[in-house]
Amino acid sequence: MADPVVSRAVLDLGVDQVRDALLYLIAFVASVCVHEFGHAFVADKLGDRLPRMQGRLTLSPLAHIDPLGTIVLPLAGALMPAGVPMIAWGKPVMTSPNNYTRKLSQRTGSMLVALAGPMMNLVLAVVVSVVVIVAGKAGASFDVLKGILHFGLFLNVMLMFFNLLPIGPLDGATVLAGLLPRSMEPFIEWNRRYGTLILLVLLMAPTLKLPGLGVIMSPAVRLAEAWAVGLLRMVAA
Repeated sequence: MADPVVSRAVLDLGVDQVRDALLYLIAFVASVCVHEFGHAFVADKLGDRLPRMQGRLTLSPLAHIDPLGTIVLPLAGALMPAGVPMIAWGKPVMTSPNNYTRKLSQRTGSMLVALAGPMMNLVLAVVVSVVVIVAGKAGASFDVLKGILHFGLFLNVMLMFFNLLPIGPLDGATVLAGLLPRSMEPFIEWNRRYGTLILLVLLMAPTLKLPGLGVIMSPAVRLAEAWAVGLLRMVAA
């Protein structure tokens, strides 16, 4: 017969893991909605009504989630052991650069629309920071503040940096394309064509004991940690 103490510990661990996975999923869905809304909002302001017509100019999760990429895979990844690469995405916002205002080139307009998503994650991280300060001053426990920081601040800083990586399918590739001269068009097209493969290699590299996204994202981790420590010091002051 199993030791009841051990059995209870295993059960508690499982409950905690499920709870954390659900909290992560809620935070991820909120972050995806804000991110995609940013793309839609800026495209609309530049004169492209396609996102508005497709119902993307909203913060409603129903407009932005992809059932597989926003719900199933993130939840499964959160329940798996650490070290398993997590693959997730939201429903991409469709835009028509031909409709952008003629005051800007299509390359510049596309760059601004792409940049808007990660910047909205930054805005959400700032909002979370304000919530932490207010909650801390109101007497919230350290565990509560730590949870808000983990599921709000860290997640959005990571999403911002990740999406700004200049690799094929990510927003950073479009931002890079808007900054590079026309003479670099062959490289831009190469990056668009093979970027997804490069990203998959980086995601799977740790399973082969090779440096991958963890190394590339380490500056973002350090920034998020310093940001969180600064907030906790402000609360304690």
